[in-house]
Amino acid sequence: MFRNFVKIALRNLWRNRRVSAVSIIGLAIGLACGIVIFLLVSYMFSFDRYHAKADRTYWVVTDIRQDNVVPTDATPRPLGEILRRDFSFVESVVRLENIFGRIIGVPDGKGGYSKKFEESRNLCFTEPQFFEVFDTEWISGNPKTALSAPNTVVLSERYAQKYFGSANPIGQRLRFDNQADLTVTGLIKNLPSNTKLHYDAFISYATVPALLGSQGKQAMQNWESVSTVCFASLRPGTPVDRLVKGLSAIRQKYLNPQEAKKLDFHALTLDDLNHNPQYGGQAPRPILYALVVVGLFLVMAACINFINLATAYALKRSKEVGVRKVAGSSRRQLIGQFMTETALITLAAVLISLLLAQLSLPLLNQALAMLHADMSILDLVKPNAWPWFVSLVAGVILLAGLYPSLVLARFNPVAALRTGYGQLTAKQVGSVSVRRGLVIVQFFITQLFIIGVLVMMLQVRHMQQTDMGFQKEAILTIPVPTDNALKQDVLRSQLEQIAGVEQVALGVEPPASHRRIPIPFTYDTHTQPEKFPTTVKVGDKNYVPLFGIKLLAGRNFMNNDTADSEALVNATMVKQLGLRTPTEILGKRLTVWGGTKTIVGVVNDFHISELREAIPPTTILNYYRENHMAALKLNPGNLTETVKSVETSWNQLFPEHVFKADFVDNLLNQFYLTERILLGLAEVFSLIAILIGCLGLYGLVAFIAEAKTKEIGVRKVLGATTNELMWLFGREFSRLLIIGFLLAAPIGWFLMNGWLKSYVYRIQFSWWIFGITLLTTTLITVLTVGYESLKAALMNPASALKTE
Repeated sequence: MFRNFVKIALRNLWRNRRVSAVSIIGLAIGLACGIVIFLLVSYMFSFDRYHAKADRTYWVVTDIRQDNVVPTDATPRPLGEILRRDFSFVESVVRLENIFGRIIGVPDGKGGYSKKFEESRNLCFTEPQFFEVFDTEWISGNPKTALSAPNTVVLSERYAQKYFGSANPIGQRLRFDNQADLTVTGLIKNLPSNTKLHYDAFISYATVPALLGSQGKQAMQNWESVSTVCFASLRPGTPVDRLVKGLSAIRQKYLNPQEAKKLDFHALTLDDLNHNPQYGGQAPRPILYALVVVGLFLVMAACINFINLATAYALKRSKEVGVRKVAGSSRRQLIGQFMTETALITLAAVLISLLLAQLSLPLLNQALAMLHADMSILDLVKPNAWPWFVSLVAGVILLAGLYPSLVLARFNPVAALRTGYGQLTAKQVGSVSVRRGLVIVQFFITQLFIIGVLVMMLQVRHMQQTDMGFQKEAILTIPVPTDNALKQDVLRSQLEQIAGVEQVALGVEPPASHRRIPIPFTYDTHTQPEKFPTTVKVGDKNYVPLFGIKLLAGRNFMNNDTADSEALVNATMVKQLGLRTPTEILGKRLTVWGGTKTIVGVVNDFHISELREAIPPTTILNYYRENHMAALKLNPGNLTETVKSVETSWNQLFPEHVFKADFVDNLLNQFYLTERILLGLAEVFSLIAILIGCLGLYGLVAFIAEAKTKEIGVRKVLGATTNELMWLFGREFSRLLIIGFLLAAPIGWFLMNGWLKSYVYRIQFSWWIFGITLLTTTLITVLTVGYESLKAALMNPASALKTE
């Protein structure tokens, strides 16, 4: 029986090739979107879940409480050791510190380097307990002792190959930032991509004190410096509440009253590493849940499209059903026959969707390069994925095939054989209201996507075009690998002599950056720190004019020799101190960073981070020892040659370091990376929703044309014009489109207005967004429906009435 079902199904699919192709393409596109979204969401939720102790390992973070709460992803250095020592329910504790912008050199045995690399984010200082808490696969070395001594390092395969080629790395030496020689004591497999702890070189934590110099031991016991990431694994069966109480006890026992009031410790799950945006998570759960809903919408739209097409062409099979019923076929056999056809169409669509998904995954992996994404279609065969995939296919077969099968199976054989082709009523081939409802759902989904894309496009453009309060065009940043004032002056002098370099400023970073550390301060004669912190920017006398930051009152730093006793503040600082005019703050004292400065100038507010955050009170200081960056204002006429000249001059001064150059506008574009990824996904999914919606409209207009064949013939005989006949279709779809819009508009406003609220600086949701949405959908509908309705209106009435 099943073999016969398959044979007949293949014949019917071939006989109606056009309809079958449209059905398969629509389902394939919808399924491909569902698969890609599932792989993406599944990948995001898999981060750091593969560790054996993941369910009982917690990430300890610190909130700095002042006038407001500033979440940080780290803790003071002493906290981890106290957790390890004082609480028996804690099985393991590991501390680590991220390493940014340091030089790793491979000694050549002659006092120089055979290779040198500037490393950021892939290196960390950590303890041997890292390998107890987090699963790693060792190739050589002892995980318990490899990092127990100072100046030792464990490398991944990738970095061992990078530094030493095919040679055995164990026992080899590396030079860390021209300060310490490291011995390779271990080699591990490359960590999987789905971890936020994606390190390739682990330097022993015991190395840190010596690198901090004479104050190293004191710095390791400093509670004010929140710089160490801390993880604690609890013993099996231990509730997290005990850890929370332990953290509270540490505050009371080890911190002085001022520190205890300022610092608040929390325990978060490992999932929060990737999903908690407050502490740096890049994949917030609401966004992932929204993607799941988008995937369901697209699969549902594809199924609706299939249902519309299947029921629209049910009229052509009325005689077939009548003959089968007269010949003795049961209702169950007819449903089985039509469900087999649906299954074959779905399986063909699945094969095409797998191909489409695999073709799109490399582009998605590239867009998510910051997460080291390596998603593949083979991920569907993983134990946690294939049950979902099988359920999806089975669900699509049932959802798309059951209703059309029931419609076809319930045809009255007498009516089907007596009236002939095209004579069954619309009610006999399935309720028109059902198909109208399905098309309304498609209009709703399409218009919801269009509203979302328009709002996201406008917000991203707003962020890219917003005046940041400083200049960013044609400004190059390069490293300054010295705290020697004389050598910094030599660098500045040489750079200013290069043709194409208009101005040079030294500092820590551009005005806007990812780093924002709130610093407590005391204003004027106050004896206690202010209720709010300040964000400190470091720059010399050229910093403000080079970046075009407007001076509102007072003056800039006079020179770089005496400016370390002076400070500039922004307008927000003046307002939060309760002063009415910028001039009132001039000459007042500011105690910050352990020193007292005189406020000599007030600058206009400028953004120091992305537009999600309000501009905070900001202080600009001139500390040459903190200078890590040189900013160069370049003549845009010949940037390539100028950058080459800068590199040559820099390499002559710092041959032991690695030159790295970035333009400020490129650095700022990284602020909007998440938004650009979301916008790209939204644009693609919107186009797909529109395409699937067009196919659904095509199915319904074909059905209406079939159902109204006699009516159109009679109307033409009675003198109806082509325009009047086309309005029969236009009136039908206009109502459905308006109903879909009335559903999509308030929901779209609610969802996108909520998304916009996450930005302090955002666009206003305007009424014309709805107007463009309605106009776009109307044009798409006219183009989709126009051809089929025109063909029906131009039909020879004799053809429609000849069977009467």
